[in-house]
Amino acid sequence: MARIRIPSTVIILFVTVQTGFLLFMYARYSSFMPQPEEKPSQVHILILSSWRSGSSFVGQLFSQHPSVFYLMEPAWHVWVTMYQNSAKVLHMAVRDLVRSVFLCDMSVFDAYMPWKRNLSDLFQWAVSRALCSAPACDSFQRTDITSEMACKTLCGRYPFSKVEEACKTYSHVVIKEVRFFDLKVLYPLLTDPSLNLKIIHLVRDPRAVVKSREQSVKALARDNGIVLSTNGTKVEDSKYKVMQEICRSHVQIYETATLKPPGFLKDRYLMIRFEDLVRDPLSEISEMYKFADLSLTPTLKSWIYNITHGQGPGKKKEAFKITSRDAVSVSQAWRNILSFQKIKKIQEVCKGAINMLGYQLVDSEKEQRDLSLDLVLPRRQNQFSWSSFNPKH
Repeated sequence: MARIRIPSTVIILFVTVQTGFLLFMYARYSSFMPQPEEKPSQVHILILSSWRSGSSFVGQLFSQHPSVFYLMEPAWHVWVTMYQNSAKVLHMAVRDLVRSVFLCDMSVFDAYMPWKRNLSDLFQWAVSRALCSAPACDSFQRTDITSEMACKTLCGRYPFSKVEEACKTYSHVVIKEVRFFDLKVLYPLLTDPSLNLKIIHLVRDPRAVVKSREQSVKALARDNGIVLSTNGTKVEDSKYKVMQEICRSHVQIYETATLKPPGFLKDRYLMIRFEDLVRDPLSEISEMYKFADLSLTPTLKSWIYNITHGQGPGKKKEAFKITSRDAVSVSQAWRNILSFQKIKKIQEVCKGAINMLGYQLVDSEKEQRDLSLDLVLPRRQNQFSWSSFNPKH
């Protein structure tokens, strides 16, 4: 039988063409295959709440964690600069600032602080342990529990550039904000592939919120005006119009997250009640940490116990400070301090929120003062389940 000799160059050419064709077909086929989503290396947590709801306390639970870079209400700078606008108009600017902070891009503050600045120019910077320890400030270690007063004394003159430098060295970036009134405003952040965002929604009995707000009337007057769209005029909320808006926002956020929510919210929303937190701190904090992919350290356990087992409800001058208090006493103080007339009015404007969030209305002053009557209803564990949610419906 005659043998056909094929030159080696032809064989090499054939193999090369065949390999190229296979690679082309593979690349074309794989382009139609769903690609696995790569999550950003950092975890981003937004503590979403309202004024005087215990959010500063919850913020500290994260701030003191050695893996967390924390900022308290950075959008304060937006509202101070653009105070003649309404909260709704400012939503976009607040959202853009929050996104930049999550990405550790602090150039966003150039629009609100154009001068050469230090750490101390950032709102409430000293409550952030991350800004009081290396690399932001050399006075404390990351594992230290820091105090606001000590931090102010030792770290205030460090340059503002340290904020961005420090942020980039942490696995978790946590922001506490009270200036969002609509969950849908956050949808672009929740669908942003550069973010790994989760939301902790902190609520508190509106009657307790009012009691706490009465300790801070002047401090809240400008923010009240923005909420009520008064074109820059300060407002004292004697008729509870601001409380009405706050209660509406909590209902809106909770309903949006739990009644036919979009699929991208799956496993990314957690509602916490302040009253549950102060009654069983370690259990609730463990739940929040698990949600945020954090671990509770022995040092933090000890600090949490001390901070929630102080003497008494705290003093008026401590309204915006985190000090050691009897946390359960704090949560119930409104029942002895507010008049029943005020309680009736608050219940009128916030009835929907009180019912939805699991609090009991009172029908008389006797019920109000009777501390043996528990007004915090058990949480409805099976009210909403992601496993039963079908995004197609």
